[in-house]
Amino acid sequence: MKPFLIIFLLSLTLQATKIKDISSIVGVRDNQVIGYSLVVGLKKTGDGTTSKFTLQSIANMLKAMNIDMNPVDIKSKNVAAVVVTAKIGAFARQGDKIDVTVSSIGDAQSLQGGTLLMAPLKGVDGKIYALAQGPISIGGKNERGAGADSHPTVGIVYSGGIMEKEINIDLYHQQYATLSLKESNFENAVAVQRAINLNFHTQIAVALDPRTIELKRPSNLSMIEFLSEIENMDMDYKPENKIIINERTGTIIAGVDIEIKPVIITQGDITIKIQESDDVNAPAGSMKVDNDLVIGLNENEVYTKRGTTTVANIVRSLQKLGASPKAIISILEAMKSAGSISADLEVI
Repeated sequence: MKPFLIIFLLSLTLQATKIKDISSIVGVRDNQVIGYSLVVGLKKTGDGTTSKFTLQSIANMLKAMNIDMNPVDIKSKNVAAVVVTAKIGAFARQGDKIDVTVSSIGDAQSLQGGTLLMAPLKGVDGKIYALAQGPISIGGKNERGAGADSHPTVGIVYSGGIMEKEINIDLYHQQYATLSLKESNFENAVAVQRAINLNFHTQIAVALDPRTIELKRPSNLSMIEFLSEIENMDMDYKPENKIIINERTGTIIAGVDIEIKPVIITQGDITIKIQESDDVNAPAGSMKVDNDLVIGLNENEVYTKRGTTTVANIVRSLQKLGASPKAIISILEAMKSAGSISADLEVI
């Protein structure tokens, strides 16, 4: 089946947006933790005897309960060894509950119906920040007991992790804070600096580079009040011109104002000649798409009014010519390689 092509047109002109939508506060972030444990209660879908680390883990657990058992004597298939991962949000406090993800590392067939035994979750510093335990959810069950998402060896224990140690971030007593833009851009960094300084009527924001803005807290505000006001402040934001292509689905996302320089492209049986003129007239045998775009069907030529040669228009004309999504994507990639398109092209 021919893949379906969708064109999303995004306006990339200056637009008002809140500072919190395009930046983050340095030091205020999530943290990853990881642990190892066992899942029990499986219906003969656990690790087999070839997973020696599972058998050793069972023996170690039983030994901690004063039951001395040789690993080679353990034949249970109702247990699976798993890695437990979780994300701890900024300012999580002791006693807070978090979701944890459980992933099999042995040859278990399914974790459906299993219960995670207590797993200490450690950070990169080796310290324990949370403990996880509880029944595993696979997200549904099919006839064979596997997960509905076709990943029966991965599950989630909702609210199964309990915070034991806090990650302290002392913002209240800080005099300075730093904003980091999600995308490097000199114009946007200066715009953030200008918006903050105009709002407070003083030079408290300094753009150190195209991504970093240093802030100095006013004496009449706490750091929490200051950052709250900063994050909800409006500014003029200009997104980066970018073309995003999903080759698997044939989807193209492009801005309406991404221009294409005159170029001649041949792809398969389609030859495209893009040329600009001040007045667009429809030659004999051609098709006029709109007031700014004409397609010469005899030679597959595309004529555009000067200043209107954009990715959006060219893709529209290629569709009219019957080009497949795959051919359109190949043409755009060739235009980028030839220097006809200056915007970044990202293939996902």
